[in-house]
Amino acid sequence: MFIHIGDDHVIQSKDVVAIIDRSLISSSTIIEEMIFNQRREKQVIESKDHQAKSIVITDEYIYFSPLSVFTLKKRANMMTTLNKLEDFSEETEDQ
Repeated sequence: MFIHIGDDHVIQSKDVVAIIDRSLISSSTIIEEMIFNQRREKQVIESKDHQAKSIVITDEYIYFSPLSVFTLKKRANMMTTLNKLEDFSEETEDQ
């Protein structure tokens, strides 16, 4: 399934490694270094018009999202629920 993470970016939920709060960057030198290295490799997608509230880390890119961690978590959980509904509907069709 897909998750809309803001700024017209849609990613596959299976590619998400982590979703973290933007404020954690300054509290972790490891995160700062990772983002610095990914920026150098041009694998960071920054929020254009909005202040980033969260960071979505995938296998290939780091996205700065204008949506909060809570909102993104709700969207990811909604996709999981929809997947379960789809699976259930397939079972009832077979019977």
